[in-house]
Amino acid sequence: MKIEIRKLVAEEMGLLGELGAYVYGGSFGDGPDNIIATANEPDWTLCAFVDGKLASSFTSIPFTMRANGRAIPMAGVSTVGTQTEFRRRGLSRRIHTQAFAEMRNQGQTVASLWASQAAIYQRYGYAMVTAQRNYEIDSIDINFFDGNFGSGEVVRKSVEDGYDEAKALYIEFISDRMCYLHRAKPLWLQNVFEERPDDGPVHLAICYDANANANGYIAYTLRHSKVAHGSRPQGIEIRDFVWNSPDAYRSLWEWLRRHDLVGRIRYASAPMDDPAPLLFTEPRLLHTTDREGLWMRVVDVPAALSSRAYIYEDEITIGLPEDSLTPWNKGNWQLHTTSEKAEAHPTKKSPDISLSINSLALLYTGYLSASRLASLGLLSGAPRALEKADRLFTTHHAPHCPDHF
Repeated sequence: MKIEIRKLVAEEMGLLGELGAYVYGGSFGDGPDNIIATANEPDWTLCAFVDGKLASSFTSIPFTMRANGRAIPMAGVSTVGTQTEFRRRGLSRRIHTQAFAEMRNQGQTVASLWASQAAIYQRYGYAMVTAQRNYEIDSIDINFFDGNFGSGEVVRKSVEDGYDEAKALYIEFISDRMCYLHRAKPLWLQNVFEERPDDGPVHLAICYDANANANGYIAYTLRHSKVAHGSRPQGIEIRDFVWNSPDAYRSLWEWLRRHDLVGRIRYASAPMDDPAPLLFTEPRLLHTTDREGLWMRVVDVPAALSSRAYIYEDEITIGLPEDSLTPWNKGNWQLHTTSEKAEAHPTKKSPDISLSINSLALLYTGYLSASRLASLGLLSGAPRALEKADRLFTTHHAPHCPDHF
C-alpha cells in the first residue's frame, strides 16, 4: 500500500468535491463542482492518496484573527474527511502532523476549526474556545428594564449601499476582541450577505448618532409564514450584530421591536458576553440556549504568546509537556508582557504554571482562567502563580467567532 500526502492540483479539485459530498452527506452539495471544490484553492489542500486514490482530505484557509487587540495569522482548518474504506489507518493524523509543520513555517501561530466531532480534534490538541449564544424572542417582548430604548436613528439600506459602512463598523468593533476574523469580501458574502431561498433578501439597518456618525448595524432577513401566530407570523433572522456604543445596541434592538408583524426574532450567533440578558426586562423571554463554537489549537507556542496583546505588564514561565504533533512546543517558556508588546523565549527556569497544549488554547483566548483550569485539574501551579496568570491572560471581551468556514 503506497501512501502519498501532498497538495492537490487544479485538475484534481473535483475529486475533493466528490469526497466531501459523500463524507458530509451532501451538506455542501453533491457532485464534483460543489462548494467544497469551488470555495477552496489547491494550495490550501493537503490530502492523502492511497495507491493513487484520494483517501483523506484537509484544507487550511489563511485567515487573520484578532487576539485581544492584535492581528495574528490563523490557519482555518476545513474539509477534513476520509473515505470510509480508508478510515482507522491514521491518515488524518499524518496529514495534521505535516500540516502543523507547514503552518509553523508559514507563520500561522494558531489553527482553528468548526468541529464535526469533538472527539476527533481533542486528540489533535484542539480545545473549544468560544460558544455561540442563541436568542429567540417575540418582537413584542423586546423591552429594557430601565425604559431606555436608545437615541440613535436607524436607517435601512441595501447591502450594496451599506456595505462600506458596515465593513468600517465591523473593523472598529473587533479591534480589541478575541477570535474574530478579518473579513475579506468572500467571507462577508458567504456568511453575512448570502441569500438563501427560504430566508429572502438580506437587509442592513445602520444606526447613526446625533452627529450623524454611524455607530452600529444589524444584517438580517425578514420572511413571512415563519411563526405559527395569528397576528405575528413573520420571522427575522439576525446574521450579524455590531454595536460600537451602548446607545447603538439599544437603538438597534428598538428597531427590531418596531416590526409588529414579527413573532420571532432569532439571533443564533451572539457572543457569551452579549448584554441582552442584563438589559432586558424579562431576559427569560430571550429563550437563551448556548452551543459549541470555535475550536483552536496553538501551533507555535512562543510565536502565539508573543503576538497576542495583553492588558497588563507581567512575567510568567509556562511549562508544556511533550506533544507528538508539534514537538517544537515542548519545554518551558518565559513570557514577558507590556501593554505595547510581548516576548516569549525558552528558559531553564521552573514553570510557574504547567498545562497541556489543549488547555493552553483555553487560557490563551481567555475562555477559561488559570484558576478555573486548575480547579478542573487541567493546569497546575501555586496559588500566587494562578492569580498572576488570571490577570495576565485577561481579555477585553469574551472570545467569539461568528463566522463559519
